[in-house]
This record gives sequence, C-alpha cells and structure tokens, in this order.
Amino acid sequence: MTTPSTTTPQSLRPAAHYTAESTWLNDPNGLVFYEGEYHLFFQNNPSGSTWGNIAWGHAVSTDLLSWEHRPVAIPEEDGEMAFSGSVVVDHRNTAGFASGERPALVAIYTAARHGTDDDPGSQAQALAFSTDGGAVWTRYAGNPVLDIGSSEFRDPKVFWHGDGDGGHWVMVVADPVEHRIGFYTSPNLIDWALASHFGPAHAVGGVWECPDLFPLRIRGTNETRWVLVVSLNPGAIAGGSGTQYFIGDFDGRVFTAERLSDSLDPSDYDWLDFGRDYYAAVSFSNVPDGRRLMIGWASNWEYANETPTGPWRSAMSLAREIELVRAADGRVHVVQAPVLPGDEVTRFEVTVPCADGVRTTLTLTPETTTDERFVISVDGSERRISCDRTTSGNTTFHPTYPSVDWAALPADTGSSVELTIIVDAHLIEVFVGDGRVTFTEQVFPQAPFSRLHRGDIDERD
Repeated sequence: MTTPSTTTPQSLRPAAHYTAESTWLNDPNGLVFYEGEYHLFFQNNPSGSTWGNIAWGHAVSTDLLSWEHRPVAIPEEDGEMAFSGSVVVDHRNTAGFASGERPALVAIYTAARHGTDDDPGSQAQALAFSTDGGAVWTRYAGNPVLDIGSSEFRDPKVFWHGDGDGGHWVMVVADPVEHRIGFYTSPNLIDWALASHFGPAHAVGGVWECPDLFPLRIRGTNETRWVLVVSLNPGAIAGGSGTQYFIGDFDGRVFTAERLSDSLDPSDYDWLDFGRDYYAAVSFSNVPDGRRLMIGWASNWEYANETPTGPWRSAMSLAREIELVRAADGRVHVVQAPVLPGDEVTRFEVTVPCADGVRTTLTLTPETTTDERFVISVDGSERRISCDRTTSGNTTFHPTYPSVDWAALPADTGSSVELTIIVDAHLIEVFVGDGRVTFTEQVFPQAPFSRLHRGDIDERD
C-alpha cells in the first residue's frame, strides 16, 4: 500500500487522473504518441464547467500520469463545434498537408452545427492539421470530407490498414440512433467511400458513440483478433453511460464478430468496465512499442453536469494497457492493467477468498472518523463482486448517483482473487484478477478515502 503525502483533505481534484485546469471536459479525443509525448485531446468547454461551446482541449505527458495543459487546439468557430474524433500521423503525406520531411498530424473530428426548432442541425466529418507537432491546428479548407446529410453521425476513429503503401485509411464512425458502426476507406484522408456497417448488436438501449477498432494478439499465442469498442448512452450494465466491446476479425472493410448473443441480459455482453464512470474509451495511435493504451472519460451523462466539483468538472480515467486472453472456456476476453501512479495516490493490493460460503467486505474510509464509506464485496457463493457508494459522501446532488454496481467473477477464478484498488481523491478504480473485470467510480467524501478495513464472513460456520 502507498499513502499520499500531497493530497489535502479538502481537495477533490485527482493527482494522477487528468482534469482540465478550470473548465469542463468529457470524451478523450485524438490520443496519439508523437516525438516522445502522449497527446490527449478532449471535449472541452473553454468558458464553463458544464457541457457547451465544445472545442478540443489539449494536454501532453511523457509518462501518462503527469499532464501539462496546452491551449485549446480546435475551437468552436462560426457556430461549428468540434465533437469527438481521432488524430493520426500522416507518415506518407497522403493528405498533402506536410511541407517538409516532418509528417503532419491530422485530426479527423465531427463538425457539429447547432440545430433549431425547424432545423435538426448537422454532423459531418472534418479535418484539421498541424505541421509543428501539435501546437497549432488549421482547419482544412475543403471541410467537411464526409457528409451523409445527417444530424446524428459522429466520433470518427481513423487508422492505416495494410502493409506499406499498399494499404488505406479506415474510418470507424457511429450512426448513433441506428445502433450501428460505419466503416469507410480512403487513400488520402480526404476522399471517403462506405465499405460496410456493423450492428445493431448487444446493448442498444441508448445511442452508440465513440467507436474504436484495433488488432491485438492473444496472450501466449500467435493468434490475432480485432476489438471493436462501442460506447452506449444510456443502457449500460451499471446504468446510464458505459462501454461495450466485440471480439472478431476485420479484413480492411468488414468487421465480423466472433460471438453475438441473442440474450437481452446486459450481463451476457462484454463490457470494458462495470462501474458507473467509464465512458467513451478510445486508444492511442502511433505508440512505438506496440502496446495498446486506452483512456476513458470518468463520468456518466446521467449526472455529469452536476457533480460537486469546481471550477473544473470531470476527469479522465488512468491510462490502461489492453490485452487479449483466452479463458478456460475458450472465449477471448479483454484484460486491462492500469499505468500505476506513485505516492500521489493511495493504492491497495489485496487477495480475497472467493470460495463457496465466504463473503468478504473491503471498506474504504477517510482517515478521520465519519460515516462515509465505499464498500467492495466479494461473494463466493454468488460468484460476484460489487461496489457500493450509497454512503460514500455527497450522494444527493442527483437522484441516480447512489448505486451498488456488480459484476460476475470470471468463470475460471479459483478459490481466491487479487484486487488492485486505486484511490485518487474523488476517483476509485478497482481491477479484479488479471483485469478482466474493472470498476471506475466517482465518490465525493468530505475527506479522501485512505484506510481499508477488511471483514471476512464464513457463512458455513
């Protein structure tokens, strides 16, 4: 266990989870590694602490833990907001934006125009580019580059598919109310053609947003699968916003899911997180060592505009390394491991029994004596783990905030399971076992949770 020495009892601002300096943020955008720095762009209201006036904020880091604020990258302009999207390094200068040997960074984002009572507005895909490593961004004069005449068409994730110059760009983009993902191809980031659609499938209780698609090798094998990530709001397993995923194959044009369930039970689907506060997760491009690193927005649209912080509001999750493993039943799953902070946060590593008849509670409390607590329960009989924040501090700012969230323990969990619990001011992240199950939860106590109390109940006695 490490205990923070710098967090003051009065502070709810996290130390290792990124927050905007004094304004609102939501979805991570344009995650890219370039010239020794991780670039985090994000949905930002530069002039307030609630959603609106949406632009691309910007921060950089060399370690994914300490972030430096940068000026707004793509501002709202002439009534056009810059919704979510991605950034690529155009190594081959396919778009022609680079003027020298240094490649251009190209942002592909949704240009969103306000609607009125008589006009639903519009959402189309647009480009901006930087030739100085991400400091200054210029909108492409030929925008939009992909417009299907829709008011609900957003959040493009773009990557290069194929070897060398024989490949092509792929755009993965959401048709939100249709509950489907479109796949478009382009030779140059400017001219796009529809290749296929995927969906509807699995959770469809809300709009589909913020897709991502990437290949991963199954740990310990030479087999590769593709992971399609789709965020959903509302209708997630814990309520409100959440992020599901599909395992399958992608041939450069068509994604084919390996397993699709006919069940209407959300617990039969694959979720990246079982807590209330993990949404719009997307991965970094251009990471040199081949790791797949992902960051999500640590909030929930049900109450995001009302969380009791200020002048900033909302934070990002810790960066997570994503891998694939094959379980004992043959199914392939995502596992996640956090980029671990140091002494600026509190961290507990605990091994908990999960044999039949044994129930263990792990209770987080402040250093001082209060009734505020966050309770993690592992029930060996029910084969499930839950997180209870109903008495975690300020729970009255929104009626849907108090919650008890749960997940089934992985089927091949033995008689005990290891938990990693990270507490960073108002954010708690729990990683179960090898990270196949995770919880991300916001809490708002009067003082940060820094103590862990354990209770084991053997119900067979």
